[in-house]
Amino acid sequence: MRHTLVTWTDRGGTALASRARPPEDQGPVLRLLAQPESQDRYDSAWVLSTPSAVAATKELLRQLKAHIAQVELRVLPIDDPSDYEQLFHALGPLCRELKRSHRAPTRALDVLLSAGTPQAQTLWVIWVQAGLLPARMLQVIPPQFVPVPHPRAVREVRLDIEGFPEVRALRSEVQRLRAVVRGPDAASTLLGESQVMQDLRARIERIGRSAVQVPVLILGESGTGKELVARAVHAACRERSGPFLAENCGAFSDGVLGSELFGHEVGAFTGASARHRGVFEQAHGGTLFLDEVAELPLKVQATLLRVLQEGVIRRVGGDGEVRVDVRIVAATHRDLKAMVARGAFREDLYFRLCGATLQVPALRERISDLPILVDAFLHELQTKTGGRTLSLHADVLRVLGRYRWPGNVRELRAEVQRWAVFCDGTVGLRDLSPELKASDLRSAAAAHSAAQPPRSASTPQPATEWLDALPTSLADLEEWAIRRAMARHEQNLSATARTLGIDRGTLKRKLAGYGLRPTPEPAEKKKKQRPRR
Repeated sequence: MRHTLVTWTDRGGTALASRARPPEDQGPVLRLLAQPESQDRYDSAWVLSTPSAVAATKELLRQLKAHIAQVELRVLPIDDPSDYEQLFHALGPLCRELKRSHRAPTRALDVLLSAGTPQAQTLWVIWVQAGLLPARMLQVIPPQFVPVPHPRAVREVRLDIEGFPEVRALRSEVQRLRAVVRGPDAASTLLGESQVMQDLRARIERIGRSAVQVPVLILGESGTGKELVARAVHAACRERSGPFLAENCGAFSDGVLGSELFGHEVGAFTGASARHRGVFEQAHGGTLFLDEVAELPLKVQATLLRVLQEGVIRRVGGDGEVRVDVRIVAATHRDLKAMVARGAFREDLYFRLCGATLQVPALRERISDLPILVDAFLHELQTKTGGRTLSLHADVLRVLGRYRWPGNVRELRAEVQRWAVFCDGTVGLRDLSPELKASDLRSAAAAHSAAQPPRSASTPQPATEWLDALPTSLADLEEWAIRRAMARHEQNLSATARTLGIDRGTLKRKLAGYGLRPTPEPAEKKKKQRPRR
C-alpha cells in the first residue's frame, strides 16, 4: 500500500506556534519523519502553504525530499490561516480531491495535525470524524513534553464518533435528506387507480392544502404501505422543505425509547457520556413518522401528549425545555379504540393523534390495482439491476387475483422479487410460491365442488373423483388434512389429534405454523376430588 502525508508547512508563520519555536527545534514535520515507524513509510507528500509562506517553505521542501520521493507544494488562497471561513472554502475542494485520488486499498492518507493553526486542526478533525476524508490523524508531541527517551513521540489521534454527537446527528440527517432529494421510485409511490386509492390520495391532498397543522393517524394492516402514505403526506404539506424522520416505536425498550424520541443529557443514565438529540429535535421544521404507535409504553404516551399539546420537549435528565415545530404522523395496524377501552392506550392521546385519519386499504380490497403494482415492481427491478424483462402468463394474473394476500403489498413485492431471481422470460404457474399454488388448488377444488350436482346418500361416488381436489405437495396435503380434521371435530384439539395420530402439543405447533387459530375449547368440568381420609 502507498502512503501519502498531508501537512501544513511549519515554516514562515503559517503555524502560529512556529513563531516562538526554539532554533534547535526542527519542527513537527521533520520530527515525524525521524521516528522509526515513519522510516520509508511515505512515497508522497502534500505540503499546504499560504502565499506569504512560500519563500520560507522551500527549505522544508528540500529537506522533505531527502525522505520522500514525491513532494508537492499546494498554495492555498488564504491570507489569514486563523479564519474558519477561508480555511473551509480552501480545504473543502482539497479534501474532495484527496478522497478521489486516495482510495483504499491501494492508497492511504495520514494527516499531521501538529502543523498548522488550531482552526485548521479543528477542520481536519471534523472532516475525518464525519467520514468526509478517509485518513489517519497524527500528532507529534512537542519536545518540551517528550522525556528522553520516550516511546510515544507520535500519537495516532482516535476520536470515538460518540464524542461528536452533533456531527453524528448532522451526518445522519444529511443521509436522510439526500434520500428525500433523490425522489421517490416506483416502490415509494402510491400506485393504483381503484376508487379506494383515489379517495386516499384526495384526502392526502386535502391535508396538504389545509392551513391547520393537525396530527395524522394512518390505519391499515401490516404490509399495506403506511410509511409510503406518511411520506406522501409529508410531500403534500408545507413541511416538505424540512426533514422526514421515521421511528419504529416497537423497536426499542421502554428506557431507550424516551432517549431516542426526546434525547438525553450527559450523565442522564449509565453510558450517557454525551448529549444526544432525539428525533423530535432532528425533525424540527419537518415531519416525524411514528410507526407502530400502539406499542408506546404508557409513560412515554404521557410525555408525547405533552409535546403535542405544548410543542416543547425536555431531554431525559435535563431541566431546560426545547421548542420544536414538528408535524406528527402516526401509524398502527392495531385497533386503538379497543386498546383505549381496555386501558392499554391513553384516550386523550388517541384523540390528539386522530386529527386527520387515513385508512390504507388492504390489497384484497383493491385487486384491480394488482396489474399496475406488478408492472411497477418488475420495472423497478429491471431498472435497478439491469436484468432481463419478465412477462406474465395469463393464468398467473388469474391466480394472483384470487389470492387473499395476507401480507398485502409487501407480500406481492416479495413475490415479484422471487420471479426476478428464479424465472427466465415468462413467469408461469410453476414459478409461483407454494402459498399461491396451494391457494389456487383450494380455489379450484371449491369451484369443482360448487359445479357438481348434489348427490344422494345412496349414490356411490367414483373412487378416483376426490383425488382431483387434493393438493399436490406434501406440506399442502398435511395442511389440507389438518383443516378437514379440525372442521370434522368442530375445532376440538384433543379429538383432532387422536384422529390424526399425533399428540395435542404437536397439533398446536402445526396449527401455528400454518397460521390457523382454533376456537377456544369449552373448559372441562373439574373432576371431583376424593375426600381425604
